[in-house]
Amino acid sequence: MRRRSLILAAVPAGLVTLAACGDDKSDTSKASDGGSPSAGASSAAPAPKIVDGPLPAITAGVKFGEKPTVAKGSGEPSDQLAVKTVIAGSGRTVAENDYIQANALGQIWDSGKVLLNTYDTKKPLFTQLAQGGTIDGWRYALTGKKIGSRVLFSVPPTWAFGKDGDAQSGIKGTDTLVFVFDIQDTFNSKSSAKGKDVPQDDAALPKVGTNTDGKAPSIDIPKTKAPTALVSNYVIEGDGAALAATDTVLVQYKGVIWDTGKEFDSTYSRNALTSFSLQQVVKGWAQGLTGKKVGSRVVIVVPPSLGYGDNPPSGSGIKKDSTMVFTVDILAKA
Repeated sequence: MRRRSLILAAVPAGLVTLAACGDDKSDTSKASDGGSPSAGASSAAPAPKIVDGPLPAITAGVKFGEKPTVAKGSGEPSDQLAVKTVIAGSGRTVAENDYIQANALGQIWDSGKVLLNTYDTKKPLFTQLAQGGTIDGWRYALTGKKIGSRVLFSVPPTWAFGKDGDAQSGIKGTDTLVFVFDIQDTFNSKSSAKGKDVPQDDAALPKVGTNTDGKAPSIDIPKTKAPTALVSNYVIEGDGAALAATDTVLVQYKGVIWDTGKEFDSTYSRNALTSFSLQQVVKGWAQGLTGKKVGSRVVIVVPPSLGYGDNPPSGSGIKKDSTMVFTVDILAKA
């Protein structure tokens, strides 16, 4: 079982359904930023055949990054996975188990009802192309494609939500789904910060390693009392967009206890990145990352009042009133 990240607050873990991503008529203020559909009954299905069609036409918004308009499906869709690379990118190749960042449009074959639309929300999604990480149709259709590609594909129920469909999203168990993905970037467990090293001159604060080889950076804690206020400083300053308090982020991180230096949580140890909304995490993380740039490595010192206080998670190894120290690589945001 995949271990749940300890920096998440009490919001339940788990992926949201397609409906939460918003359609053309939905209230986009309720959209789940960076969400992806949860894996349905298809997770045990055998691999599909990849076929050329049939596929509906993209009738408008034909350039990469433009919101596409997709015609309704005509006739019977394939019972396999129909995939077409409409625009071939030239970036890195997406591998299975990677996280991708993409704009996406999804609709029902028969009706053309839009289920997913990140172009209007201006919030590209993150999804991990791993079994159980999202619907299998995405995993099979997008693995092997390159950054910069636009991919049009249809997913029958077997590799979507199965024979039960998804009532919350308005998807019946017989519905084939059609998607357009504009793949913006891909990340894996070796992804690191990219930017300029920033001097770490304060002897009263932890020093964090600046390696960018995908291995966990070191955290050296001084033999002084922990600060009582939140500390959030650049170790490596990237040149990406600044994080807003409502953003979803994709990160690498490691956390240790100030008093002992003992590691209690790490994406490096799990060999898996983490994606979450800054509205879901402990206050010290949310406040410490807001305003920081994508591509950066940040050291955050979280006092008990902005961490777990006298109620740390059971089994975490964190004692009451512990000060926590994190190194965080901000890989992407949505």
